[in-house]
Amino acid sequence: MAEKFVGGGGGGGVIMLLLLLCATFLGFSMVGAEDPYRFFDWNVTYGDIYPLGVRQQGILINGQFPGPDIYSVTNDNLIINVYNNLPEPFLISWNGVQQRRNSFQDGVYGTTCPIPPGKNFTYTLQVKDQIGSFFYFPSLAFHKAAGGFGGIKILSRPRIPVPFPDPAGDYTILIGDWYSHNHDILKSILDKGRRLPFPDGILINGRGTGNNAASFIVEQGKTYRLRISNVGLQNSLNFRIQGHKMTLVEVEGTHTIQTTYSSLDVHVGQSYSVLVTADQPAKDYYIVVSTRFTEKVLNNSAILHYSNSASPARGPLPAGPDNDNDYSINQARSIRTNLTASGPRPNPQGSYHYGLINISRTIKLRNTAGLVDGKQRYAVNSVSFRPADTPLKLADYFKIDGVFRVGSIPDQPSGKKMSLDTSVMGADFRAFVEIVFENRENIIQSWHLDGYSFWVVGMDGGVWKPASRNQYNLRDAVSRCTTQVYPKSWTAVYIALDNVGMWNLRTEFWGRQYLGQQFYLRVYSPVGSIRDEYPIPRNALLCGRAAGRTTRRL
Repeated sequence: MAEKFVGGGGGGGVIMLLLLLCATFLGFSMVGAEDPYRFFDWNVTYGDIYPLGVRQQGILINGQFPGPDIYSVTNDNLIINVYNNLPEPFLISWNGVQQRRNSFQDGVYGTTCPIPPGKNFTYTLQVKDQIGSFFYFPSLAFHKAAGGFGGIKILSRPRIPVPFPDPAGDYTILIGDWYSHNHDILKSILDKGRRLPFPDGILINGRGTGNNAASFIVEQGKTYRLRISNVGLQNSLNFRIQGHKMTLVEVEGTHTIQTTYSSLDVHVGQSYSVLVTADQPAKDYYIVVSTRFTEKVLNNSAILHYSNSASPARGPLPAGPDNDNDYSINQARSIRTNLTASGPRPNPQGSYHYGLINISRTIKLRNTAGLVDGKQRYAVNSVSFRPADTPLKLADYFKIDGVFRVGSIPDQPSGKKMSLDTSVMGADFRAFVEIVFENRENIIQSWHLDGYSFWVVGMDGGVWKPASRNQYNLRDAVSRCTTQVYPKSWTAVYIALDNVGMWNLRTEFWGRQYLGQQFYLRVYSPVGSIRDEYPIPRNALLCGRAAGRTTRRL
């Protein structure tokens, strides 16, 4: 990975004054002049990979599968130049990076034009007021099933206290279900309106089991941070380490109460940080990942290798929990915010009393599956998303009529027959909303909202009712960007809509997302001020009906 680091704030008062004056006259300052910059050059190609022992066509970034980690610190500016050397358009999205005031950079088709084959595009991101563990992934054409994903680490600034000692090491662990078929075959199945078969295996950092297994080296007596992300396509996974306990310390940017677990359910699209101490006799131990809530259980194992190991890992793989909802839902409820710990800023995470704010709107979202014109589709509130010919954010910015209609998806289940539409829901800037995810199907769901974190205030079986609010956690619910909804159950979240833009709300069950189970939340401010939203990037790619227009003069 080509990465360059340029520090800020040391150029002298005169230069700083000039920069501030320039920003004032231009009417736009995308990033703070005092915040450091990190530069990345990524070359995206196809290449042969063998994760399950057979040759496949994978997506490589700088020749790597998975892609390189992004290492950053709160408020860093990330300048990522992506060269698309695939024979088709390509986009990368940044799961959990909030893109404050800047949904143009979100990297999904509703906000960003694809990078044409043989061309490049430079993303300009700022990890503004964020810490934690996240990942990036390719968002178009079912490319996610071919790779192109990697970890994102956002560390706290040196002057901000962290509620645990510095670990001896910091490992990214990307887990996910995987198919032995190339992604274009899977895409073809979906395009024909059919469901995908059950996956063929599980990967740990792009590797299968046996001689190809991933290995993580530790020194006896030291403590390590493991950042675990489920980058798979549909299945919830359980993560555990033979003979070792895990202390949860962070979930998608929130420092948590430090609870110890013997195993951890990681639902698709989610990220967790745990601390593991190498406090066992010097040998190797199995790291095990297995599917949850599936009739056929897939397993994979990696190795926790003590540097002074005297023997290889032995014995049966440690068993995971039974496939019942109760264990998993009780674990989910036990994950709570550490109210006294600092987040990205020095003030405690508990200083924002979300439970005392009046709800201005309740949105209920129900997922369904069905057929439209004889083909399999998936929907939210009976509307299955149909991509437009132009990114919605560009159509909104240039005021191009006929691309989408605000209100094309209702904010309550309609009970109507499933239909196709370019579904966009409107929402007011600075509203404080409640979203209830209703899952009446027999599958486990996982929902993600770009641009935001939300408080997961409640989850339970059955049907949500207004009286269900009596069981909400209004004090220390975890704030995150991806939440699970158990079968025949509901999950409720609170969101402060403080980030203007066009934001993708989607299932992380990727075949369902591809076949319509998503929509866009248009958080709108009528003021049109750069205090609320940045203008379009000067280098923005323009496509569809936005082609031929101009962004901003240099």
